[in-house]
Amino acid sequence: MTQPHAAAEDPALARLVDAALPHVAFDGWSEVTLRAAARDAGLSPDEARRLLPRGAVDLAAAFHRRGDREMIARLAAADLSSLRFRDRVASAVRYRLEAAGDREAVRRAAALFALPHNAPLGAQLIWGTADAIWTALGDTSQDINWYSKRATLSAVYSATVLYWLGDESPDHAATWDFLDRRIEDVMRIEKLKAQISESPALKGLAALPARLFARVRAPAAPRDDLPGRWPSPPREGKESP
Repeated sequence: MTQPHAAAEDPALARLVDAALPHVAFDGWSEVTLRAAARDAGLSPDEARRLLPRGAVDLAAAFHRRGDREMIARLAAADLSSLRFRDRVASAVRYRLEAAGDREAVRRAAALFALPHNAPLGAQLIWGTADAIWTALGDTSQDINWYSKRATLSAVYSATVLYWLGDESPDHAATWDFLDRRIEDVMRIEKLKAQISESPALKGLAALPARLFARVRAPAAPRDDLPGRWPSPPREGKESP
């Protein structure tokens, strides 16, 4: 199992997140929670602000990234070789939700990142989770598929999180069924794309978009935003990079 690079959690930041969780249920991911967490973790307000320049929203982001690290560690230790690839993806999403643990903390974080001024960071975090899953599962795509895989999984993961937040079934069985249905929907789309590419009648219609998409490349190095590059058109007499 390929393990993506994941920076270790700063010990002081780890203490802050741990100290914040008991307060989140009452005060959400707020400045009130941040001040209480700093006090409980033995950090001064200045030390907390150094770790979290944007305040409480950075604290919620740190909680999310902790879940990604725990998922990556579990994937690295798991033997999924006997599973179909779609089931490996489902297992990774399940590991990520189980790593989150505290549903109320996730619910409060979802509400925070749904605010318009925090939505870009929320999308960035979900993208990072999807990228961590694909990287851990050994994805080697270098073209438009690098983006489409992560975009699709981001949508599946987001929908599954929302379902999980309201799921009261034993052991969250309804959530795992929901996840399987969403992945099945994605597989149907992939089959349709394959049928289009194999159809003489439809292949011509898809030729121009295919030529455009062929120019898209995966990022040269991991990034936290929505990374990538669009190569410049080759100059006459020179090969494209």
